[in-house]
Amino acid sequence: MALEDYRAEQERCSYCSYCKWIPQDKIKSWRFSRGCPSIAYSNWNAYSARGRYAVARSLIQGKSDYSEQVLDIIYKDLSCGMCDVSCKVCRYDLEPLGNILEMKARAVTDGQLLPQHIPIIDNLKKEDTMIIGKVKADRGKWADGLSVKDLTREKAGVAFFAGCRFSYDEELREVPRTAVDLLNKAGIDIGIMGGDETCCGCRAYQMGYRGEFVKYAENNIEAWKNAGVKTVVTSCSDCYFAFKRLYPEYGSNIEVLHTVEFIDRLIKQGKIKPKKAVPMTVTYHDPCHLGRQGEPYVPWHGKEKKVLKQVVVYEPRRPRYNGARGIYDPPRDILKSIPGLQLVEMERIREYAWCCGAGGGCIDAFPEFSSWTAGERVEEAKSTGAEAIVTACGWCERNLSDAATPGGQKIKVFDIIELVRQSI
Repeated sequence: MALEDYRAEQERCSYCSYCKWIPQDKIKSWRFSRGCPSIAYSNWNAYSARGRYAVARSLIQGKSDYSEQVLDIIYKDLSCGMCDVSCKVCRYDLEPLGNILEMKARAVTDGQLLPQHIPIIDNLKKEDTMIIGKVKADRGKWADGLSVKDLTREKAGVAFFAGCRFSYDEELREVPRTAVDLLNKAGIDIGIMGGDETCCGCRAYQMGYRGEFVKYAENNIEAWKNAGVKTVVTSCSDCYFAFKRLYPEYGSNIEVLHTVEFIDRLIKQGKIKPKKAVPMTVTYHDPCHLGRQGEPYVPWHGKEKKVLKQVVVYEPRRPRYNGARGIYDPPRDILKSIPGLQLVEMERIREYAWCCGAGGGCIDAFPEFSSWTAGERVEEAKSTGAEAIVTACGWCERNLSDAATPGGQKIKVFDIIELVRQSI
């Protein structure tokens, strides 16, 4: 869709402010009642979903032009989707996240680029990763020494996709290594692309670079087809979202599972048995792209109509992505299966979880905003009395870990797979 396609939505937003908060019946305290990090941090209406509707409308009408402030409004967005699910508590005819993503895509098309994003995209084009300073030749090093099929030479039913963060972040490499090892020992026919794996393109999509995203989507779909892959498993929530929700538009019909879904399945089948006690109190952080944006893809090619020139309807009925069908129970079931582990919940959970702050290109372009957002989540986690935050995304783990380090926060951050490993 083009930004102009959101014109009707831009005009019918009722300015109710649902996009700024978690739903009222979910609020447990004023301290943790906010939903959108962008408006909470900037404290100016233009940074909310309703404000961005107004900015988009002004741009396409020619009443505004790009300025430093307008570009800040467009790009200082985490693409976390919190505004989208809160809006849909009371509305069915608005897609605020779609409008925001189209604003970014339009800015990129118009050559209005953030200087901080240019070297990231340049590195993607040159080295197939958006992590600056990392090179293609080192992509497969995370798997050194693992006994696993090489999908560039062998075929396997299941492909494990490490993703950029886990491939290059040496402090996090044990996560994909452990995942592959567990699946191997459970008898899964699994393989990896190793050094030939490329970026999923999801973060380029979040930043507005649609052409780059399409290139990597088509490349990965073709690679899996050639390797005979039927299922793709990943520990990265960004990759999961790309494969589950975005790739089907480009012809992918492959089964997509996050590691927590697969491990939960194997535990319930008795193929993985957590036995050792892990005496710890933890709280779980729902990654945005595994939780509220992790719902199954539903194809829709219809049109909007109005009944009596007032009531909006869609023919055929349009899917309503309100976050409720994301991946929430599998990670919690895994944690509950580990002896000695106690799970305590934060106030904002599941589809209304507060973002970690790493998405939308903000961790690179607006590090102070990204760090503040992560710090807010760390404070919420500490309020539960938990000793550690557990999550299921490398980007979340990295940003939350960095936020938990300064000032003696004294709370650990784990990927869920690390606790599974300790228990078996």
